[in-house]
Order: sequence, then C-alpha cells, then structure tokens
Amino acid sequence: MKFQVSTEMQDFVNSTEFCDCNNEEIRRKAADLTKDVSSPKEAALKIFHYVRDLPFAIGRADKKASKTLKEHKGFCITKTNLQIALLRAIGIPARYHQVVLHKKILKGIIDDSILKKMEEKIWYHPWCECYLSGKWIACDLFLDKDTYNAAIKNDIISKEEMPAIDWDGETDQKHTTPWILEDVGTHSSYDEVCKEVIKTYPKMPRFLFNLAINKSNRYTEKLRKKV
Repeated sequence: MKFQVSTEMQDFVNSTEFCDCNNEEIRRKAADLTKDVSSPKEAALKIFHYVRDLPFAIGRADKKASKTLKEHKGFCITKTNLQIALLRAIGIPARYHQVVLHKKILKGIIDDSILKKMEEKIWYHPWCECYLSGKWIACDLFLDKDTYNAAIKNDIISKEEMPAIDWDGETDQKHTTPWILEDVGTHSSYDEVCKEVIKTYPKMPRFLFNLAINKSNRYTEKLRKKV
C-alpha cells in the first residue's frame, strides 16, 4: 500500500543519497511489512517495530538505508535513516529530529574503551518523526528489545530513566530524554549532517577503526545474551 502525499509534504518523502527510499529493496521491504495494513498509523507501527528490533551495533554513519537493511543491524543514526526511508517508500512523510545526548547513555551498552575515547557530547542523535493524523509524532528507536531488556536486567539502565521502548502510533516516544543536553530541531535530510559526523571520527586507518567497532559490537552482543 502506498499513501497519497500532499504537495507541501513532498520534501519529507523525497529520496536522498543516504535515505534512498526509491531503492528497489527498500520499496520491496516496505511493501512487505505493510501489506496487510489499512491505515498510515498501522503501517508506521509495523515499520517501527521491525527497525527497532534490528540488533544495536555501532558503526559508520555514512551508510545508505539500503545497506543498513542488507546488514540487518545498526545504531541510532543508521536505524533512524532506515526507518525514515521505509516510511517514505510508502508515502508517509518522515523527518529527522536532532538532539545532543550525553555519552553516559551508552555506558554499559558499548565497550568502555570506546566510550572513554568519545567526546562527552554525542552531538548528532536523530529520532524519526512521522506525519500521522495531521501532526508530527516522534518515534525514537534507540535500542532494540533484546538490548533494552538486558540493560534493564543488569542495572545498566533503570526503568525510571527509560520506562519502555514501545510506541503507540499516536503519542511522542522520546525515550532518550534523560540524556538530552540540547534540542537542535528538525530537518528533512541528514545527508549534509552525515558528512559533518564523519569529520569527527578518529583519525586512524580504516582497519583500526573497524577493529575497534567490531570489539565493541561483540561486547554488546554478549550483553544481549544476559537476559
């Protein structure tokens, strides 16, 4: 099912270099996920739950949505980008809402040696906002269900800090709120921001960067098993 889009919402359904919602695999996956739905809300919920529960794994930000779909894993930037691409592929307007987070949100989620090298501020954390029932609604998918449950069980994150990671398709879901340092606002494309993110990466050979990322993701994978 593909929904009709008004002219004023066109910027929020456009394909971009990284949000390649016109990619054949993206369109096929979006159609498959939403084949039995009868409303944009139902479609947005199907896409939310699918992308949310792709395993949390840090990596490079300059990744097309179609590549994240193929890899079947990602982190806040790449998963939000995939979520938005899938929504746009079926005609649901979607945009990026950028906030700055304190890196403490990742303590215990990623390897501590990686966390120590990071700046205190994670200056680009996006969540998706989709346009449903005449309004923009936030639907953050920072952690997948297994990582979240393990983090709660092992006292890495408290229920007071992050009570739930679900979304009802009607109200804002911003479960990173306790760690927000600054609200930057919204934009229809993250392509230019992504290039700025890459400039902040450590100046090291790509293979060393990949070794560090793989080490951290193995740590996170072990955490997921501690449920």
